[in-house]
Amino acid sequence: MGDKVKEHPGAAGRAMAADHPASVRNVVLVGHSGSGKTTLVEALALTAGAVNRAGRVEDGGTVSDYDDIEHRQQRSVQLSLVPVEWNGFKINILDTPGYADFVGELRAGLRAADAALFVVSASDGVDGSTRMVWEECAAVGMPRAIVVTHLEAARADFTEMTRVCAEAFGADDPDAVLPLYLPLYGSQGPDGHAPVTGLVGLLTQKLFDYSTGERKESEPGPDQLPGIEDARNRLIEGIISESEDETLMDRYLGGEQIDLKTLVEDLERAVARGAFFPVLAAAPAVDGARQGLGTVELLELVTGGFPTPFEHPTPGVITIDGTPRDIKPCDTGGPLVAEVVKTASDPYVGRVSLVRVFSGTLHPDETVHVSGHGLADRGHEDHDVDEKIGALSTPFGKQQRPVTHVIAGDLACVAKLGRAETGDTLSGKDDPLLMEPWEMPDPLLPLAIEAHSKADEDKLSQGLSRLVAEDPTMRLEQNQDTHQVVLWCLGEAHADVALERLRSRYGVQVDVVPHKVSLRETFAGKSAGRGRHVKQSGGHGQFAICEIEVEPLPGGSGIEFVDKVVGGAVPRQFIPSVEKGIRAQAVKGVAAGYQLVDVRVTLLDGKAHSVDSSDAAFQTAGALALREAAADAKIHLLEPVAEVSVLVGDDYVGAVMSDLSGRRGRVLGTEQTSGGRTLVKAEVPEFEIGRYAVDLRSLSHGTARFSRSYARHEPMPPQIAEKIREQADDAS
Repeated sequence: MGDKVKEHPGAAGRAMAADHPASVRNVVLVGHSGSGKTTLVEALALTAGAVNRAGRVEDGGTVSDYDDIEHRQQRSVQLSLVPVEWNGFKINILDTPGYADFVGELRAGLRAADAALFVVSASDGVDGSTRMVWEECAAVGMPRAIVVTHLEAARADFTEMTRVCAEAFGADDPDAVLPLYLPLYGSQGPDGHAPVTGLVGLLTQKLFDYSTGERKESEPGPDQLPGIEDARNRLIEGIISESEDETLMDRYLGGEQIDLKTLVEDLERAVARGAFFPVLAAAPAVDGARQGLGTVELLELVTGGFPTPFEHPTPGVITIDGTPRDIKPCDTGGPLVAEVVKTASDPYVGRVSLVRVFSGTLHPDETVHVSGHGLADRGHEDHDVDEKIGALSTPFGKQQRPVTHVIAGDLACVAKLGRAETGDTLSGKDDPLLMEPWEMPDPLLPLAIEAHSKADEDKLSQGLSRLVAEDPTMRLEQNQDTHQVVLWCLGEAHADVALERLRSRYGVQVDVVPHKVSLRETFAGKSAGRGRHVKQSGGHGQFAICEIEVEPLPGGSGIEFVDKVVGGAVPRQFIPSVEKGIRAQAVKGVAAGYQLVDVRVTLLDGKAHSVDSSDAAFQTAGALALREAAADAKIHLLEPVAEVSVLVGDDYVGAVMSDLSGRRGRVLGTEQTSGGRTLVKAEVPEFEIGRYAVDLRSLSHGTARFSRSYARHEPMPPQIAEKIREQADDAS
């Protein structure tokens, strides 16, 4: 592909609006934190002429100047879009965070892109989470290529990293993961390390020297060709094996020289359909140079080998009433179907939505229909409203460059969508549609918060609603049992960013408090109680006496009330009053202040007064009777138990099972799954898994996932229950 390069005139300062989907490429960068994704984006922008040699855009910022929180955290925490132009193509580069806590931003990038560049550090290798994303891309057939960075590091070895990538990513066919270029090395330094100064194209057999900061092409010397022969032959065989021309392999094995044009075309087709995964090397420009090593080759691969938006099937689309709707892929004249893949707040223009248009054409100041995404359980309301959008623009660092329209296949930012949230669908107001949502990870780390002051309390609700509108991986819970406000996050870094955004972006200071688990109480055995409420203080008095029996019921039974009064000892009109008082007391608890459940309360007898008995008096008597019965009985504290499913690599199964047992868990069984993984199922008290999202990541080196669901409440061990009661007594 290296022989097609043309001098690019540069694009700094110009807004880029594509006029035809065939000229658009949408590519997402994937890789672990520290692999060099953002540095690579800046290098590509420099080579494409979108920034100057100092890496600055017009306002003096850089393409990575996007969020002040990212600068304070010293890492990417959100999806960012950097559009560049190369040889007549518009390339939308989607830079994603590499840290596992921000996998929601990664999933959004995958949704918006048509192909993926996996960025692998030569000094760190391939981690488990990157392998998992590769498998996700493979499951949907997304085209992929691999970029090896940090070749300047000591002991960095491109050949070894290519082998590692083939092992990690080429489980089905290692010969589908092969380099297109090999690095050229300069003179060895005092430390024994030779810097990479250029590349040699295996197909073209040409040298590309970057040592001067400008890419220079030359022919290899006779002594250099034998060194690339084996790698070239293997690459050609790998390409031919994926060729749609079934005669090509026989011709090649028969000694025929396959012409370069055929090989390049077959390579591009194999890459575009996700059957071949080329490995390239890249490094940023140094000392004010105009081009970083390998960046030209990468841009050529993206424009020549990655698919157009036409080849990206439109995700499932339905009408508002649920009828499936067939939408032609990337039809610029078709019905408007666009999706909000990211939501951010700008201090000057308000909410800004990053949108991928899948069908139709989007224009400024038109009215669109916004369809909700069905994540009400996470604090995101469903909605179907019409909204007039504002200006359209393409982002570049902190700049927003206006564009006149956005066609199907392209991405842009939309202003003034006050109701739209990440994952929402934009469609024509007269033809409202809804796209199927992409898979979002469940937030499993609870963060209980309280407003720091009365002023913060007034702003907390609005701040939280804006926060979850931006981030569908976050779930907002108003716990009715514990009366806590809980933000469910993906990890500690995710939680830190949420708190920082509340403080700096929405002006809300909050305090983090211990997360409470919803406990229950129940009777361990039968007990009886007598409630006597008799008061006479002049005038109309209060008189009510009732006698009850309480017995435990199976879990999940709730409160059952039985009337066995005979002879009218308690008048019929007051029996509901007794039940009401008992149920009200059950909600308050009878021992440690937790809701009483799973008991049968039988009203046996009582007394009434013809004048002084009342509804209120018998409610009070019922509550007193239940408290007296509890005072003479053994009360169990019930803790919630979760059913936990952990998907973990076989190497970590033993450690995971041991850890679950140490959390008072009961392992129910294991099940082998594909990809060398095991599904471990267990029941674990929720008290023990508050930080499991963090601990499991550490235990499995980021390779395991888990899900949890409520199973039931069951009695807590006596020693732990006693501590809870003591804490309740101290609090009172």
